[in-house]
Amino acid sequence: MERRMKKYLKFILNSNFRFKVLARNGFFKNMPDDIFLKKLYRIEMGKELNLLNPSTYNEKLQWLKLYDRRLSYIDLVDKYKVKEVVADTIGEQYIVPTLGVWDRFEDIEFDMLPNQFVLKCTHDSGSVVICRNKEEFDKNKARRSLSKALKHNFYYTSREWCYKDVPPRIIAEEYLEDLSSIADTVDYKFFFFNGRAEFIYISKGLENHDAAQISFYDLEGKELEFCRDDFHRLGDFTLPPNFPEMKKVAEKLYDICNAPFVRIDLYSINGKIYFSEFTFYPASGFLPFSPKAADEKLGELLDLTQIDKTSP
Repeated sequence: MERRMKKYLKFILNSNFRFKVLARNGFFKNMPDDIFLKKLYRIEMGKELNLLNPSTYNEKLQWLKLYDRRLSYIDLVDKYKVKEVVADTIGEQYIVPTLGVWDRFEDIEFDMLPNQFVLKCTHDSGSVVICRNKEEFDKNKARRSLSKALKHNFYYTSREWCYKDVPPRIIAEEYLEDLSSIADTVDYKFFFFNGRAEFIYISKGLENHDAAQISFYDLEGKELEFCRDDFHRLGDFTLPPNFPEMKKVAEKLYDICNAPFVRIDLYSINGKIYFSEFTFYPASGFLPFSPKAADEKLGELLDLTQIDKTSP
């Protein structure tokens, strides 16, 4: 009750928080995207958004939200449909097996699922529930979380347009357990600028935001100077032996979308590579760099001059 009261008071007293809550619930769905993004950018980044002459990495991602709207992106952010697209390109062996897909939580056939599995929504980012033991699985908690997510159109939160028309569903996937000495799942995220993988960031333990670690590296595994100021740094990290193959897989996956910018996420579990997702707008284009000068430096890597505007 006390926590709910604090949140209520914050909603009343903090206009920025109030805007984001209302936006998430679709109150501004009729607001033009450019006006909405200017308002949200001011809240998140503390400065005005320059759409006429964007120069920073984050500004350019906002510009891409508005003006690079190839319909092919829609299937690539659909966590169910994208598997077929990826399998046709690089093979089934890189796909995390799907155990089922449902429109409602109540339709999930739990008796047919193994003792360990992962549930996730197909139409958003971050709605994931992991079951490591069915006897200890809190089904009611999972129902509340995923059913709430199914009702939410992810587009409303930050105008990532390609999510707007993705059918809201739940998929179950095999739970992939890494038997190595690494306790937490490690993600390898390749940042492609105009067709070229410029660097990666490696994340560990993203299931728990407070304990998660993230660092940026060049393609040789050397940690870069900039970081995210909302996560602990991972620090020195040894790339897995199959990293050269991971890079080749990421490059083949890039050919699917051929986007001005995309982040391609992979896993390496027990020496085997798996596709995770395409991300066109990491952190929704509000990535908090440290030092802040990195935002401008990375913006130089992204050339928007050759892009044909496809905004409706």
